[in-house]
Amino acid sequence: MSKTLIDVDEDLLGRARAILGPHTTKKDAVNTALSKLVRLHEQRETIDWIIATDPVADLRDPEVRAAARR
Repeated sequence: MSKTLIDVDEDLLGRARAILGPHTTKKDAVNTALSKLVRLHEQRETIDWIIATDPVADLRDPEVRAAARR
């Protein structure tokens, strides 16, 4: 982990810390926000992939489902 000097919107930081709990440090709030942003992006990519590829299309076919049970 590295140290970085940045300007942070104090109002947003305060609101984030209030959401995360009274003992949350500035560092924890920023790292949690970054983690959640990355996770949200990855979830959206997964949803886009599911919509684009329809990986369970065969499961709607009764013959495929019947063959899977054999």
